[in-house]
Amino acid sequence: MIAIAFLNQKGGVGKTTLATNVAGQLAILGNSVILIDSDPQASALDWSAARQRQALFPVVGVPKPSVHKDLGAIADGYDYVVLDSPPRQDALVKSVMLAADLLVIPVQPSPYDVWAAEETVKLVEEATVLKDSLKSVFAINRKIVNTAIGRDVGEALDRYPVPTLATHIHQRVSFAESALTGLIVSETDPKSLAAQEIRKLTEELLAFYAKQEAVIRE
Repeated sequence: MIAIAFLNQKGGVGKTTLATNVAGQLAILGNSVILIDSDPQASALDWSAARQRQALFPVVGVPKPSVHKDLGAIADGYDYVVLDSPPRQDALVKSVMLAADLLVIPVQPSPYDVWAAEETVKLVEEATVLKDSLKSVFAINRKIVNTAIGRDVGEALDRYPVPTLATHIHQRVSFAESALTGLIVSETDPKSLAAQEIRKLTEELLAFYAKQEAVIRE
């Protein structure tokens, strides 16, 4: 079982959108997946409740700072656990970090988001002291095409000791449209640019995790 958490102390960066779409893509690839919604706002649970067709994966709400202790019982037998976390709830966020094998930190291309990433990186460094196998990576989300800040955000994130994924997710209305009915973009339009980006992001996340694991084993 591999646990992938989408986490950022700043709200509004698209954690739930990435969590649901990556979880769905992992399921489409033939994996058994469960999504744990640890955000008291329960956005992933709301997304799941809006769905009219058979679920790609179950969504369970665990908005309490015992996620890392409960994970084994909840996710036993699954290939992947995807965790959607809340902003600015330190005890709960730390529990999610300890539950995860890989932390994905979504960052929007804005100066405020780049500056706010420092707080999340500090929490990651603290969690790594307790769990030295923990891996983390930035994912640029809601990027607006052909903007200077969109082009420069990767360079701005380079000052942090966390790598950045090469795949960027752009601001596309299809993400909001699919979420309204509890779907992912790969279901509503598999050939869309949004679906292509999610597929590439998922592939890169898996490759990044495998590479980091190989380094540890060496």
